[in-house]
Amino acid sequence: MSGPLEGLVAVVTGGASGIGAAVVARLREDGARVAVFDRELHDGLADAYRVDVTDDAAVRAGIDAVGTSMGGIDIVVNNAGIGAQGTIEENPDDEWHHVLDVNVVGMVRVARAALPWLRRSPSAAIVNMCSIAATAGLPRRALYGASKGAVQSLTLQMAADHVREGIRVNAVNPGTADTPWIGRLLAAADDPAAERAALEARQPHGRLVRAEEVADAVAHLAGPRAGSTTGVMLAVDGGMAGLRLRPRE
Repeated sequence: MSGPLEGLVAVVTGGASGIGAAVVARLREDGARVAVFDRELHDGLADAYRVDVTDDAAVRAGIDAVGTSMGGIDIVVNNAGIGAQGTIEENPDDEWHHVLDVNVVGMVRVARAALPWLRRSPSAAIVNMCSIAATAGLPRRALYGASKGAVQSLTLQMAADHVREGIRVNAVNPGTADTPWIGRLLAAADDPAAERAALEARQPHGRLVRAEEVADAVAHLAGPRAGSTTGVMLAVDGGMAGLRLRPRE
């Protein structure tokens, strides 16, 4: 049997590792042809394009190459992003500019370049990767949270602008996920085991989010079965955004 994304073409930014790689695998499992955009590619990665989302010319060239070679573009998953730690005192101006350029303007560049292709698709969808940091205040995440708050607002504005063109725009808000970035943070901690336990404990279901769980949410929002869903932020956070549990006895 064919999958729900059979015949559709998707572009996934930051698709070579972590959540992006899980999204690529899931979309392919559902039948889509998927082009991977990433700054760093590894051997054996199919349909991969070396694209830095801060480079508008490279983004446009990559999008046009995919659209031409694959016969169109139906889905864009704006997953590329970078992390940042610190209070407002700890991140210098150049780091603010860089993180916002990647996490926010990078999404704009990719979606903007893809719009001419998406307008031709009967199943056009954009899914932006947001974060629990857009809706919850977390210690030492001022810059990262600000960038993801911008992504949440950007998603709503894009959804309003393009819904009548038949282009749906949604976002996924993961909680703390078991990704390479989190792995590096844990490795740098004084007590990695205690830090991991603390991260797991702040999510009501008691563990880190799996990349595959985020990919499942992306696949749902990207697919035609979600045809009446637009302007939505789908939380995949173990209840972190909305649940307030009593301490364990």
